Amino acid sequence: MFTKILIANRGEIALRVARTCREMGIGVVAVHSTADADSAVVDAADKAVRIGPAPARLSYLNIPAVVEAALRTGADAVHPGYGLLSEDPDFAEVCRDNGLTFIGPTPEVIARLGDKTAARELMSVAGLPLLPGSLHPLRTVEQAQEVADGIGYPVIIKAAAGGGGRGMHVVTRSAEFAEAYRTTRANAHALFGDSRVFVERYLPSARHVEVQVLADHHGHAVQLGARDCTVQRRHQKLVEESPAPRLPAGVAEEMGAAAVRGALAAGYRGAGTFEFLLAPDGTWSFMEVNCRIQVEHPVTEMVTGLDLVREQIRVAAGEPLGFTQDDVAPRGVSIEARINVEDPERGFAPTPGTLTEFVPAGGPFVRVDTHGRPGYQVPAAYDSLLAKLVVWAPDRDQAIARLDRALAEFRVSGPGIATTSAFLREVLADPAFRAAAHDTGVVDRLLSERAGRTA
Repeated sequence: MFTKILIANRGEIALRVARTCREMGIGVVAVHSTADADSAVVDAADKAVRIGPAPARLSYLNIPAVVEAALRTGADAVHPGYGLLSEDPDFAEVCRDNGLTFIGPTPEVIARLGDKTAARELMSVAGLPLLPGSLHPLRTVEQAQEVADGIGYPVIIKAAAGGGGRGMHVVTRSAEFAEAYRTTRANAHALFGDSRVFVERYLPSARHVEVQVLADHHGHAVQLGARDCTVQRRHQKLVEESPAPRLPAGVAEEMGAAAVRGALAAGYRGAGTFEFLLAPDGTWSFMEVNCRIQVEHPVTEMVTGLDLVREQIRVAAGEPLGFTQDDVAPRGVSIEARINVEDPERGFAPTPGTLTEFVPAGGPFVRVDTHGRPGYQVPAAYDSLLAKLVVWAPDRDQAIARLDRALAEFRVSGPGIATTSAFLREVLADPAFRAAAHDTGVVDRLLSERAGRTA
């Protein structure tokens, strides 16, 4: 087992990883930018290393600085968290080349699954259903237009190297395609340094369902159930729950088996997530693989009783999974709400500033993953996620009621600060959400209804 782990991340996930390391008796090294010098994980770590100024490209994305910090502090492993360098195959390879264990899949697996077209091709061979679309990048507008016209509209143009809900564009008419193709390629190059794109059918009324998998170095892989992540704004999630509610008979089992099959076909190691789209007619299709711990992993932990970060660390250390598929017995319902420092009234624009009040919710079966505290300066340089409010209950109705109560109880304020809390309560009150009859358009619909009421 490792003696010291460097956490190559920030915010709530860095603190969450540090806590599991503490429980496992593993030393913790935190890296931080100048903007995060007083962050919670810095206080929690055995050693903290400043790696650069506020801009992420000069600090958290600076591979030489992160690796040097690990080597200088005697760390023997690196946990990348989510986002930032977590799915960067070059980072994983540099860690390996310097004798550091990267807590995640191998660089080769990350590279293959991080390329959305390569992942689609691999999963097609493994027998997972795909939406109609291209298996290879489309390098000319003429080639892409032919594929889109053949599929039928609407279609979605996606960056092959994309992720995090970025680098995609929905097109509803053939006449709009050429301009959208050029815009998406330009955005993909700006965001990911890779302008390759592909096209697939767009499902405007779909649900977003994903399956958590764990795989070790000994040929074992298990799935830990399906999560529903349908409530999204700008293709980024706001509410997640496990198990995914009201799935057609047998679909959860089919998705789970497909995820395990795909993980074994890819030679996957560690924690990962297979994402699927569920159409209104009950058919489902593979979308992508996330080669890291997910923001929403707590809901799976709450229903299974497993610490997924602990399992990541154990697997990376070469230990076999300590359980089989038959041992996985999810119980009850867990729902997570992301409290972002954003203003839903202004298109979810970030509202950085100083927190003068920060009172997390409490009560039975309530979990708060956060790095926030009174006096904390929410930086403008990073993602706006401040806290994840997670609840568990024996059934979905009780879980919704508990989460609504906890959101009402959670108090965050400061000059210019706005959060998503009130809007999240509107989501929970929505009849379609309560009936699990919502789709990925639920946020836009609620915003439209709100605008109509105030017009």
